Amino acid sequence: MIQKTYISHLRSKINETVELAGWAVRVRDSGKICFMQFRDGTGFIQVVASPNDVSTDDFETMRHLSIESAVKVKGTVVESPKSATGIEIIAKEIDLVSKTENYPITPKEHGTDFLMDLRHLWIRNPRQHAILRIRHQIITAIRHYFDDLDFTLTDAPIFTANECEGSSTLFGTEYFDENAFLSQSGQLYMEAACQAVGRAYCFGPTFRAEKSNTRRHLTEFWMVEPEVAYMDLEGSIELAEGLIQAIIKRVLERCEQELKVLNRSTEGLKAIIAGPFPKISYDEAVKIIQDSGTPFSWGDDFGGADETIISNAFERPTVVHSYPASIKPFYMKKDPKNPNVVRNMDILAPEGYGEIIGGGQREEHYETLLQSIEASGLDPKTYSWYLDIRRYGAVPHAGFGLGLERCVAWIAGLPHVRETGLFPRMPHRLRP
Repeated sequence: MIQKTYISHLRSKINETVELAGWAVRVRDSGKICFMQFRDGTGFIQVVASPNDVSTDDFETMRHLSIESAVKVKGTVVESPKSATGIEIIAKEIDLVSKTENYPITPKEHGTDFLMDLRHLWIRNPRQHAILRIRHQIITAIRHYFDDLDFTLTDAPIFTANECEGSSTLFGTEYFDENAFLSQSGQLYMEAACQAVGRAYCFGPTFRAEKSNTRRHLTEFWMVEPEVAYMDLEGSIELAEGLIQAIIKRVLERCEQELKVLNRSTEGLKAIIAGPFPKISYDEAVKIIQDSGTPFSWGDDFGGADETIISNAFERPTVVHSYPASIKPFYMKKDPKNPNVVRNMDILAPEGYGEIIGGGQREEHYETLLQSIEASGLDPKTYSWYLDIRRYGAVPHAGFGLGLERCVAWIAGLPHVRETGLFPRMPHRLRP
């Protein structure tokens, strides 16, 4: 009995007869032989048909298939050195499921806005398919990494009553008889969770209301945020390095074909797995920027161009630590040796992709944290539960957040984060 199989499994079925169900990408024929690029969601393959192998009706059906028509194919898997995948299908039967008319995305060049308006169809493209497959493997690598280290997944709420990263980047909403916000980060909740389970992480959507129309920003993105009790800044850096290396290793092992589709060079990625990342202080980063001829003053935060200058000085992800306290959130722990800076770190991806991880050590002392909350103009009553963590069994703790979409853009070599997910949300785009 022939059972339906998938393109991703075909390498183990050479010389076997299989049945596939999917869609026609494009068709060309010479009159005596017909070639169809075929996809089923797990990959792409060439199907070859001739009147000697299929019925006359099936041959005519295949010849006249339009772009994205749904079709079933029964045929034999054979090796094909000229094929991009090294195999192809010699068709025996062609069954038309539904025919597409006037498919709006054609082989000609289309503008990005046009394609984004048709994102629900554009994701069928081989390039977009490859990106989504890489994203999946990155997500899987993240989950495996923390699960293997005995972390507990503790999902943070999306509705929150308090801000985390700054009031100017909050999406407000009505919540019955009070106001609420869409979460900017699950970090504060993970600080509570790590004192319950030791090593906690959340992985879910976060929202930023800043109107940033850059290639690095989305208004809705996914972030993984681990938090560990009794961990310091150095432990956080080590944990983050291991995560990035685990992600790259899995993508290189599982996504060879997808990286080829994207023309992504893997040499730089392979080198990242070898060892620890370069580590520099904020002071050293400022000097790199200034030495490049770019005006920059100590105490300023890094913009995208500044991050690019810093990361271009190294071939691997760069850890920048010890930022000025004045530009970091209230919960960051100040360095006991220099209270002007905090015990934090950012990891900048090479090739100009900017910050992909931000985190550090949190302030664990009640009075110090209360003063920081008040100095930031925030209401201590709103953060009473957060202060309770310091009242009852406070311990040093640290963690970080990794932005999934920026990580996907970097590893896949994409020019913009808008291609890193299914339906991206940006200041000017809420549909489809």
